[in-house]
Amino acid sequence: MTTWRGAVGVPAARVEGPAKVTGGAGYAYDRPVADPAYAFPVQATIARGRVVSIDSAAAAGVEGVLAVVTHRDAARLADTEDAELAVLQSDTVSFRGQFVGVVVAETPQAARHAAGLVRVEYEQQPHDTELRADRPGLYAPEQVNEGFVTDTDEGDVDAALEAAAVTVDRVYTTPMEFNNPMEPHTTVAVWEPGGGFAEDARLTLFDSTQGPHVVRSTLARVFGLSPERVRVISPYVGGGFGSKGMPHAHNVLAVLAARAVPGRPVKLALTRQQMFALAGHRTPTIQRVRLGAGEDGRLTAVAHEAVEHTSTIKEFAEQTAVGTRMMYAAPNRRTSHRLAALDVPVPSWMRAPGEAPGFFALEVAMDELAQACGLDPIELRVRNEPEVDPESGRPWSGRHLVRCLREGAARFGWAERTPPGTRLVGRELVGLGVAASTYPYYRLPGSRAVVAYEGGGRYTVRIGAADIGTGAWTVLTQIAADALGCPLRAVRVEIGDSDLPAATVAGGSSGTTSWGSAVVAACRAFRHVYGEQPPAGAEAGADMPDDPDVERFAMHSFGAQFAEVRVDADTGEVRVPRMLGVFSVGRVVNPRTARSQFIGGMTMGLSMALHERGVLDHRTGHVINHDFADYHIATHADVMDVDAVWLEEEDVHAGPLGARGIGEIGIVGAPAAIANAVHNATGVRVRDLPITPDLLLR
Repeated sequence: MTTWRGAVGVPAARVEGPAKVTGGAGYAYDRPVADPAYAFPVQATIARGRVVSIDSAAAAGVEGVLAVVTHRDAARLADTEDAELAVLQSDTVSFRGQFVGVVVAETPQAARHAAGLVRVEYEQQPHDTELRADRPGLYAPEQVNEGFVTDTDEGDVDAALEAAAVTVDRVYTTPMEFNNPMEPHTTVAVWEPGGGFAEDARLTLFDSTQGPHVVRSTLARVFGLSPERVRVISPYVGGGFGSKGMPHAHNVLAVLAARAVPGRPVKLALTRQQMFALAGHRTPTIQRVRLGAGEDGRLTAVAHEAVEHTSTIKEFAEQTAVGTRMMYAAPNRRTSHRLAALDVPVPSWMRAPGEAPGFFALEVAMDELAQACGLDPIELRVRNEPEVDPESGRPWSGRHLVRCLREGAARFGWAERTPPGTRLVGRELVGLGVAASTYPYYRLPGSRAVVAYEGGGRYTVRIGAADIGTGAWTVLTQIAADALGCPLRAVRVEIGDSDLPAATVAGGSSGTTSWGSAVVAACRAFRHVYGEQPPAGAEAGADMPDDPDVERFAMHSFGAQFAEVRVDADTGEVRVPRMLGVFSVGRVVNPRTARSQFIGGMTMGLSMALHERGVLDHRTGHVINHDFADYHIATHADVMDVDAVWLEEEDVHAGPLGARGIGEIGIVGAPAAIANAVHNATGVRVRDLPITPDLLLR
C-alpha cells in the first residue's frame, strides 16, 4: 500500500487549463509548419463495386491544385493486411464514403472545390447493409473485442428457463451511434527529406490521436519504415471517445498526399460529415435476453444473445454480452455473439464498447423481472449479488454494488417512487428508474516513464501518454509529486509524443492505472538510485511492473445509476430533470477531473437514451443524418441536474495507486436507468433506443 503525501486525492485544477482557455494549446491541425499544403478527400458514392474511370482534369485545372491522387498513381504500401488502411491501393469500393482519391492544393478551399470536380464512374454491384436477427450468413467470430471468448454456456440454461417460476424473454435493440468528439480527426504529415522516397526518409505526424505510439507502430508497418523513422506528436486532443484509439484511413491518406507533393507538409482535417464514414462507429445491436427466476426473484438462468454488424473488409466484434457473464449470480448462464458482415463502414471502439449497449438490454430486462416478481428493482439486484465472480470463480478485489445502490436510493429519494403510470404533475407523468453499471479494471502492459531532475527542486516526468481531455496531464503530475515527495508545482510532465518513452493507448479506462503505475515505478527507481538529494541531470526510468493480483482477483468498477424522467402526457416528450450516479472505483486521484468524467459519461448515456441514432439508407448505404443538424446529441438544454458521487475507498489489489478506471462506467447504466424511469412514469416499456415520443404515443 502506498502512503500518499498530499497531492493524490486533491481536486487540483488542470495544469493545461490556462493554455486551453487562452488559445495557447497546440492541437494537431493548428501546428505551424513551413509552407503547408492542404488535402481534401474524394469519397465513393456507391456502397459496393469498383471504380471504372476517374476524370480529374477539371480538378487539376483549379488554381492552386498541386496534385490529384487516386489508386492509379498512389504510392504502393508495404503492408495492406489491414484493409481499412489499404488506402488507394485498388479500384475496389467496399462501403459508401470510402476514399477513392485526394486533392492536394495550396489552400483548403481550393482542395475542397477541386475534389468536388473529380468525376468517378463505377461498376456498381448489389450491396447489403441491413442487420436482421434472422438473416442468413450470421457467423461467430473467433473472439470478441479485448480477446474475450465469443460464446459461453454453463449449466443447462434451457431446462432452467423451462422450470423457472418467473421468466423474461425480450428483444432489445440499439442503433448505429457515432463518437463525434468536438475536435475532428486531423493529421499533418511531414516527410523529411521531402517526398518520403529516400532510404533515410523520416515521417512526422501531428495527429489527433489517443495513442501516439500506436499510430507510430501501425504507420511504420504500413509504409515499410522502422518505427524509429516515424514520430507522432499529439500533446492536446479534443476528445476521442474511442474513435481516435487506433489509426484510421485518413492517417494513411494524409501521408500518401504528402508523398505526392515532395517537400510540402500536408494538412488534412475530416469534416463532420466525413467522420460518419471514416472514424468508426458503434455497431447496431439486436439482443435477446432471457431471465429465469424463482418467485423470490433469485435468478436460476441468464441468457444473453447479441447480433451485430461488422464490415466486409475488417472485422470488429463488440463484446456486447460479456458483462452479463459476471454481473449477477445464476447457476445457468449462456452468452453469444453473432456478426453480419455488411457493406458498411468499419465499426470500432466507442465509449464503453460492449458494456454500454449490453447493459441497456440486461438492466432493462432486470427491471422487467422485478416487475414480474413484484419486487423493488433495487431489492432484486441485491438478492442476486454474487459472492465471487460467477464467470471465473475468483474473489472480488472490491465489489460494493450494494452499497452504491443503497446510498444512491437514500440520496435520490427512491422511497418516493410510485407504481407505473400513477404520478401526474401538471401535464407531466413522473417516474424514477435505476440500473446497475460495471466496467473492468484494465492495466495494460507496455508503458514506461522516465524521471529527470532539472535542479532547483524541479523534476520532469516523460511518458508518451495522451490526454484526450480526461485530465491525464494533471493526474500524472499529482502521482509523480507524491511519489517523489515534492510539491505539485515542482513537477513538469511531458506527454503526447512517440519520441517519449512508450505508453499504451488512452482507452479502456486504463490510462491512469497503466501510466500512473509506470510513473510510480520510475519515481521509486529514481529515489532508490539518487535518494532525497539528487544531482542536477540525474535521470532514471522504469517500466510498468506486473501486478500478480490481476490473476488472483476479479477486478471491476461498479456503480448505481438513478434517473427521474418527466414525460409530457400529450406529446410524449421526455425530459430528465435529475440523474445521480454512485460509483465504486477504488482510489480517486483527482476528484475534480473524476467528477467531470463521471458526469460526462452519464450525459453521453442520456444522449444515447433519448437522441442518438444513425439512420442508414439501405438503398444507397448512406448514413443520411451525418451532421449535427440531424444526428441529435444531448445539448445544454437536455442536461439539468446531473450529479456523481463515489465511495471513499482504495482497492489494495489494483496496482500501486489502488485505483480503477472511471472514464467509461458513467455511460454504462445511464440509458437503462432512463428507460426504466420512462416505464415507471408511463407504464410503457420501450426496448429500442433511442426513446422517442412516437414510441410512447403508440
